[in-house]
Amino acid sequence: MLLALSCLIATPAFADHPGQAQFVQEVAKETGKDPAALNALLNGANKQQSILNAISRPAEAKPWSEYRQIFMTPARIDAGIHFYREHRDLLEKVGKQYGVAPEYIVAILGVETFYGRNTGSYKVLDALVTLGFYYPPRASFFRGELKTLLELPDNQLAGPLDTLTGSYAGAQGWGQFMPDSIRDYAVDEDGDGRIDLQNSLPDIFASVANYFAKHGWVTGGIVAARAQPDGAAKPLTIKDSTPLWPVEQLEAWGYAPVQHLDPGASTTVQKFQGENGPEYWFTFQNFYVITRYNRSPMYAMAVNQLAQAIAQGVNSPETASR
Repeated sequence: MLLALSCLIATPAFADHPGQAQFVQEVAKETGKDPAALNALLNGANKQQSILNAISRPAEAKPWSEYRQIFMTPARIDAGIHFYREHRDLLEKVGKQYGVAPEYIVAILGVETFYGRNTGSYKVLDALVTLGFYYPPRASFFRGELKTLLELPDNQLAGPLDTLTGSYAGAQGWGQFMPDSIRDYAVDEDGDGRIDLQNSLPDIFASVANYFAKHGWVTGGIVAARAQPDGAAKPLTIKDSTPLWPVEQLEAWGYAPVQHLDPGASTTVQKFQGENGPEYWFTFQNFYVITRYNRSPMYAMAVNQLAQAIAQGVNSPETASR
């Protein structure tokens, strides 16, 4: 009887998910955490088909003309203006501290969660387990995020691991930080010894600003400006948003700026399918920084245009009287 009981105690927890046993072994070896406790936590997570459905139809698959309409709505702009004014002192303090224009902090929150109104209802463990064990195209990435989540100290989490909620991809809080971003960029701005991206506005604002600053945000730098190609403009192969050429080189190739730009400023050209046909934009270092948050150029342009609309509204006497 005692032998049977000892064997039962020594038996490792049953692994529900394919690849879980090896994953737990790796995490336990690297962190010293109890494998049985890790298995119990992961066994409590459920594969969610709705998560797999959601990741297969991202908003970034839409053309710019449709994508823009999701974020550049009067309701989102007006809410952003009101939010900025309501928290102006804190936003401008944090913006000055990190060298990031406050309207871009607000715009990130506006695009990601409508200023904290919708931070996601999926259990973070469900999301990362589903994508880490059941989504082969990006399983390695999401297993890495799951591993990071399990390694985060308690004071960097908004609550117990099995209660955390977020997006279908496992992003958390008003700024939708993935676990590695919480680890690397989240800030305890209010000094209470805890990073809370769900309830502390100082932590939320500073974490977004710190993310931008650490990725190379240029204080006072331009983000994007319209370009007008002529009929003989040189075709360009653009792989991402990295600034590659000085403005004057692109002008020589047939891309004319519609406003004055520093001829030596490093830039690249993005093409978007707008409502009235193709749109061409010079994009700069700060645009590239926004794409470190989300690699889609359309996402970065939506953040840029929302930020500009918010800044214009905040400084407009007409909207100030509303």
